[in-house]
Amino acid sequence: MFILRPPAVAGTFYNLDPEMLKKQINSCFKHKLGPKTMKKEKILSAIVPHAGYVYSGPVAAWVYSRIEKANYVIIGPNHTGVGEKFALMKNGLWKTPLGEVAISEQMAEKIKKECKILEYDVLAHQYEHSIEVQLPFLQFRFGSDFKFVPISILNEFADETLLESCKLIGKGIANAIKSEKDRWIVLASSDFSHYVPHQTAKRIDKDLIKSIIRLNSKEFFEKINEKDASVCGFGPIAIAIEVAKNLGAKRGKLLKYATSGDITEEYGAVVGYAAIILA
Repeated sequence: MFILRPPAVAGTFYNLDPEMLKKQINSCFKHKLGPKTMKKEKILSAIVPHAGYVYSGPVAAWVYSRIEKANYVIIGPNHTGVGEKFALMKNGLWKTPLGEVAISEQMAEKIKKECKILEYDVLAHQYEHSIEVQLPFLQFRFGSDFKFVPISILNEFADETLLESCKLIGKGIANAIKSEKDRWIVLASSDFSHYVPHQTAKRIDKDLIKSIIRLNSKEFFEKINEKDASVCGFGPIAIAIEVAKNLGAKRGKLLKYATSGDITEEYGAVVGYAAIILA
């Protein structure tokens, strides 16, 4: 069954009008917290935030200012609680105000073959924003001439069981990428601390980022639990780490960190955002 997925959060997380959306994304690159310039860097996988563009867009723009045109496996947390725990969408088109992007059925099937715990599921993706909000940034840079594979992870606990699942999925995605002649990059969609004071978010998030940069998913999970950290996409981040390691990455690099307080100047209860590349 071929599916056209309409945008679920256009008009809320980002602008509904195509021309206004292009201006909104362009302003993220030029923002005082944005990258200002484009510069290609080697990227095997990356962590990018997924809040409303007015809040996290300038930080997200750092990854999109460095990324090259490729195809993308985009892994996001399931905020809605609907659908399978490890949900892979097999085929169809995802529509945004900037056009339609096709899922690579061939790559989805390869990943499913490598990762037996993934389930084909549409429901988990129907209203979820974490993957959707990445597409307009990619379309702004490259048009709609790329393919992607969406994977949704229902995070419950950062425990050994989930970590082992993330390792399996990460290795499977890496194996699928190795068998492709086309370039594929993995994007893990996640925000960091949620609704804590600005300085608390910075302290917790910077420590978590150290583990990500060291490509240590076990330590990352341990710190999530130790600090009771409210990172929404810890599963996707662990998968991105494992993909990068299996593809030969040596280390990560933090491009930019900021909180919503840096945007709104309200520091009592912020959300943290990080742009990180692994290569």
